[in-house]
Amino acid sequence: MVLIAAVWITMLLGVGGLALVQVLDETLTASFDEQLANNLNAMINAAELDEVGDVRLLRPLGDQRFAEPYSGLYWQVSGGGHAPFPSRSLWDRQLALPPGNQDCRTPCKFESTQFPSETLRVIARSVRLPGAAQPFLFQVAQSSRDLDRQKARTRTVVGWSLGVLGIGLIVMVGLQSIYGLAPLRRVSKAIAAIRSGEARRVEAQFPVEVEPLVAEINELLAHGEAQSEAARRHAGNLAHALKTPMSVLIGEARGRDDPLARTIEAQVQVMRRHVDHQLARARAAGRRAASTARTPVWPSLEAIARTVGRIHQGKVL
Repeated sequence: MVLIAAVWITMLLGVGGLALVQVLDETLTASFDEQLANNLNAMINAAELDEVGDVRLLRPLGDQRFAEPYSGLYWQVSGGGHAPFPSRSLWDRQLALPPGNQDCRTPCKFESTQFPSETLRVIARSVRLPGAAQPFLFQVAQSSRDLDRQKARTRTVVGWSLGVLGIGLIVMVGLQSIYGLAPLRRVSKAIAAIRSGEARRVEAQFPVEVEPLVAEINELLAHGEAQSEAARRHAGNLAHALKTPMSVLIGEARGRDDPLARTIEAQVQVMRRHVDHQLARARAAGRRAASTARTPVWPSLEAIARTVGRIHQGKVL
């Protein structure tokens, strides 16, 4: 029971854990992308064209990392027949264009591995600024290291939590099995007491689920005792019924003086001894408290051995 429960608990928690990790990963990724989208919208709102048609930002973006070289947070404006306009954080690098020359009139989200040292999560949008002949591509990128760390931390917490939960559930199943099967162990002890002669019935109180079993055991014991009593009664009746014919045979045999009569008398005497023996057994069995009664025999045998040993000294007993 515990093993089957452990297998099922492990399987269900494993499947549930995978589903939960997937949902949390999607939630973290969506939150990460939402932050990038907010930076992209702020950059588009702050953009305008200067006298020569290049894009300039009216105000710097709020995150200081855009001004720190190789900080992991970047932006870039490209297109319109002009050189790309990057953030200071890109320094001497440039962001690659979306894969497949996507139009990006609606925001495009993709991952870029163009920088060997870091993987970027990029969001891009193509926007035509007032007075511009061609649209410009606005891009915001951030290193996915922070996102990967958040995902790893979340998976670790989920793994430990589900592991502790699974161990707790298995322990509870084990305790429940031990507690639930305790009445059956009590039944086993009661049956052992009956077999050893300490009891005649299973008398203890048991839960309602076990009571039918106890009732059937007691009924079986009562039925066995009734059958034994009937067998003893029939044996006694048979022995009493045989005594009269044997007495007649002995009387007839004693009235004659021939070998056949003597043989009949001798055999009838043997039969009478057997009948008397069986009657004595039946009476003794009727006086016993139960058919499984036990009594210590060894002390009596030792006392007899000591007595016989004194009488027959020098002989091997």
